[in-house]
Amino acid sequence: MSYSKLFDNGFKERNKDHFAAIVRVAMDDGVISEDEKAFLDRLARSLQINEHDYEQILLDYKSHPINPPHENTRRLERLYDLARMVNLDHINGDSEITLLRKISLGLGFSSENLKQIVDKALALVSEGADLDTFVIEMKK
Repeated sequence: MSYSKLFDNGFKERNKDHFAAIVRVAMDDGVISEDEKAFLDRLARSLQINEHDYEQILLDYKSHPINPPHENTRRLERLYDLARMVNLDHINGDSEITLLRKISLGLGFSSENLKQIVDKALALVSEGADLDTFVIEMKK
């Protein structure tokens, strides 16, 4: 097997596990609302989750490990991707922001300052911050 195939498979598995963790957070209240479903659909496309894997994850999301990154920088990178998606799709509703907060909590951010973290992330992304700037500013 070539090196590129190993990298691709690892990347895809990480994306599937990340997606499954987000589905698990979305299912925290027992249902996935229409807004959450639309968000998950966009996220699946962004993470290159094919339709078959998407359906399997929805049916059996608990079988995928929740592996929030141990490194703060990796958490911030995932938050950046999610905040960008929310910003790019011009999602402004309370339910989407609430879901982003739930996901951020699942990524390992502290519940004590979760609102501030998500608000700052969305503000930075809407100002056009690139990943490096985002990470630096979020660490302040």
